[in-house]
Amino acid sequence: MPTFFDEMYAGGSGDVRAHYREFAAWLSEQSPETLARKRAEADLIFRRVGITFAVYGDDAGTERLIPFDIISRIITAQEWKGMEAGLVQRVTALNMFIHDIYHDQNIVRAGIMPAEQVFRNAQYRPEVQGISVASDIYAHIAGIDLVRAGEGEFYVLEDNLRVPSGVSYMLEDRKMMMRLFPELFARYKVAPVEHYPDLLLDNLRSVAPLGVTDPTVVVMTPGMYNSAYFEHAFLAQQMGVELVEGKDLFVNDNAVYMRTTRGPRRVDVIYRRIDDDYLDPLSFKADSTLGVPGLLSVYRAGRVTLANAIGTGVADDKSIYPYVPDMIRFYLSEEPILNNVPTWQCRKKDDLAYTLANLPELVVKEVHGAGGYGMLVGPASTKAEIEAFRQRIIARPEGYIAQPTLALSACPTFVDAGIAPRHIDLRPFVLSGKTVSMVPGGLTRVALKEGSLVVNSSQGGGTKDTWILEE
Repeated sequence: MPTFFDEMYAGGSGDVRAHYREFAAWLSEQSPETLARKRAEADLIFRRVGITFAVYGDDAGTERLIPFDIISRIITAQEWKGMEAGLVQRVTALNMFIHDIYHDQNIVRAGIMPAEQVFRNAQYRPEVQGISVASDIYAHIAGIDLVRAGEGEFYVLEDNLRVPSGVSYMLEDRKMMMRLFPELFARYKVAPVEHYPDLLLDNLRSVAPLGVTDPTVVVMTPGMYNSAYFEHAFLAQQMGVELVEGKDLFVNDNAVYMRTTRGPRRVDVIYRRIDDDYLDPLSFKADSTLGVPGLLSVYRAGRVTLANAIGTGVADDKSIYPYVPDMIRFYLSEEPILNNVPTWQCRKKDDLAYTLANLPELVVKEVHGAGGYGMLVGPASTKAEIEAFRQRIIARPEGYIAQPTLALSACPTFVDAGIAPRHIDLRPFVLSGKTVSMVPGGLTRVALKEGSLVVNSSQGGGTKDTWILEE
């Protein structure tokens, strides 16, 4: 019997879980040919709409469809309620931490977090030390990766606070399921997600600079060659705001303006999908052609809001992740609702010794790594791969953390061999403005290779529609 939690079937007995019974009954009525035809239809529509992502350095071509699976992941209203409370708590504490780090630094003074972990972090930006931002919000959009290890047992795997992506797939996956299988939505009361762009726009408008009553919001993209360009264009279109590149903006008289056919127009809130380094060639990378010269000076003066804020990345680094439960206790005087995955920090002597002694059983990640790259999944690696990675850790222990190999939950998935369990995670999107809010759901990512625990799209992962049931 599998040792992982199956979302649809109860362990041991193999009985269908109550909230999946209608879906399982419907699924049993579908022929493999029907499902294959529907999946091909979904691929065709996604390709026609242009829902692709770029894979850098990939010989198979730069543009790829993210595989879409037609078997939805279903979560009960009760389970979602607990997850939602934990997500609000966590993102609230993370925002308080970022504000603290760039102001009073109380958490460092209290000895809860080592100073070098923060101030030597590659994502710490001394350029914004002491700057006030609207409503003290830094991570306006957060994508928090959750995994389930057992009944009601959710862990936070990662906090994505810089430029989290994937929300367009959450929205398009729902649209696709409703188009392909409308009969399923007659059997289930599924909480809606399509109002996310409205929620996002309200959220961005709520953090406009002081005194601005009717803010102009734009989405700033590095351009069409970025891997998430489809999402940038999609969100701008859905919110009814302009999609701009750095060259479309300029600074004048301590304000940011957008070039339009009717002349310059003042911009108040920039939802930027560009990393800090490229935002302003006068303050960061001097050779950046993607940014806006002088943007930081306007930001310093509090005359433009950047979402997410400059310097937010200091809180989503994997070397900071182990301290998030302490942040929750320190800033909110509460116990964490959602647990971290147990983590060994290789910069600590004892943790390093444990990691090196147990590499075949552990997952080891680079602290600045992302996208499933720069990591070792011990149980799925060869002896040679483990030994090569061991040398990398020994050479630079401070660059790595290690975690147990979690038995990620699995969900039935339509693969070439038929319907089989595949491991999944969940990325809900948490919006912080005047309030903290989110749509009920998120992006469920699925590892399509049998036995694989890597769900990232760049590593061959796919996506599923995520259903949160209404009570």
